[in-house]
Amino acid sequence: MEFNEYQKLANRTLLGNEQVLTNCALGLASESGEVIDLIKQYTFHGEELNQEELVKEMGDVLWYLSQIAQWADIPFEDIAKDNITKLNARYKKD
Repeated sequence: MEFNEYQKLANRTLLGNEQVLTNCALGLASESGEVIDLIKQYTFHGEELNQEELVKEMGDVLWYLSQIAQWADIPFEDIAKDNITKLNARYKKD
């Protein structure tokens, strides 16, 4: 699946009002915390890393990111391409 296709499909599930950006920003923070908590439980509490739960929570992070991009009229694929360009410049291989 392409990023822009994901963004379009994900947008069909957006429920919101005039506060949609705030809702998405808070949701992104919340879901990022869920990912962090899973990693913390694995790293510091000796729990098994629940990959199924990690995939779900990372998917929620992806959804919120895509919706913030949608709100800002930024194609999701542009974000991914720009990030790779930045990483390639930062971590040049000799």
